[in-house]
Amino acid sequence: MTASISDQLLAWYDRNARDLPWRAPPGSPVPSDAAWPYRVWLSEVMLQQTTVAAVKPYFAKFTETWPTVEALAAAREDDVMAAWAGLGYYSRARNLVKCARAVAERGGFPATEAELRALPGLGDYTAAAVAAIAFGARAVVVDANVERVVARLFAIDAPLPGARKAIRAAADTITPDARAGDFAQAMMDLGSHVCTSRAPRCLLCPLAEACAGRKQGEPERLPVKPVKKPVPERRGTAFWITRLAGTEVWLVTRPAQGMLGGMRALPDDGWSAQADGSGKAPVAGEARRLGAIRHGFTHASLTLEVVAIAVAADPPGEGQWWPTGRLGEAGLATLFAKAAQLAQADG
Repeated sequence: MTASISDQLLAWYDRNARDLPWRAPPGSPVPSDAAWPYRVWLSEVMLQQTTVAAVKPYFAKFTETWPTVEALAAAREDDVMAAWAGLGYYSRARNLVKCARAVAERGGFPATEAELRALPGLGDYTAAAVAAIAFGARAVVVDANVERVVARLFAIDAPLPGARKAIRAAADTITPDARAGDFAQAMMDLGSHVCTSRAPRCLLCPLAEACAGRKQGEPERLPVKPVKKPVPERRGTAFWITRLAGTEVWLVTRPAQGMLGGMRALPDDGWSAQADGSGKAPVAGEARRLGAIRHGFTHASLTLEVVAIAVAADPPGEGQWWPTGRLGEAGLATLFAKAAQLAQADG
C-alpha cells in the first residue's frame, strides 16, 4: 500500500504540479543554488494560513529586495515589517528577521530537520518542509491540506486536535525515502485542489481507490473538527491626528509584543483581544467621529471607531508625521490601512 500510494501520487504530481516561483520542476534534483533553501523557507513562512495567490506578489517583492538570507538579515526590521504589511499574522515577519540573522550568523541553513527546528520561528511543519523540499531529506510534512488528505485516506475519525498524532503516524507510513520534497508538495496540491474541505473531487483523485474515507461514503466529514467557540467582540478607537491643513498624519510603531506588534499604525486607545479600549484620545483637541470599521482576528472581532483630531504640536510619546499622500508607503497593518482609507474618504 505504501509504495502504491506514494508512486501513484508522485506520478500524478509529475503531470499536475503547479508552476510556482518557489518550486523546482517535479523530479528534478534539489537545486544547488545557495539561495534555494532561503526561497523555500521564505515561501513556507509566507504560506502559513495564507493563500498562494496572496503570497505570490509578496514573495516576488521580498526576493527582489532581499535576494539572499544574508540580505534579509542585514535589513532594518521596520523595513521588513512595512514590506510584510497586508499579509497578516505579523509575528511571522518578526520571526523572519530573527531567523535570517541566526542563519546568517551560522553561515547558512542547516540541512537536518532537528537543526532547522531549533531556528527562531520554525515549528515542526516548517522545519520538515524545508528539510524535505530544500535539502531532499525524508521528513513527514503535515500542514492543514495534508492533514485533511491523510485523515480521509485512513478514515481517521477522532476529533482534532487529538487526531493529529494518529494523522502524523499515518503520514509517516506513506512518505517515501526518495523524492520526499516532491511528495510533500504533491500532498499539499492534492489537498488544496482535489481533496478540498467541501465537495472533494474524488473522481479526479489519484488515491481514490485506496481512500478509506471515500469507501465509507462520507469523505467530506473528515477530519472531524472541534466545535468552534465564538470569538469575543471588542471595541476600540483609532485616532486620525493631523497637522498642516491635514497633509500630515501622526503614526506610531506598535510595541513588539502583542497584536500587530512592530507595525506602523494610527494611535489608538489600548484595545486588545482581551479588553475594549478606553476611548481616551492621546491628545487634546476637538474630536470628530468619522465612522467605524470591522476587522476579524483569530481570537477576537473588533469594531474600531475612527476619530479625527487636528493639532498644532506633536502628540506626546514616540511617533512621526507622515504625508497623507504617501500613506501607501508607510506599511500600515491592514486594520489601520482600512481606518486610514475611511479617514481619507471623509476628506
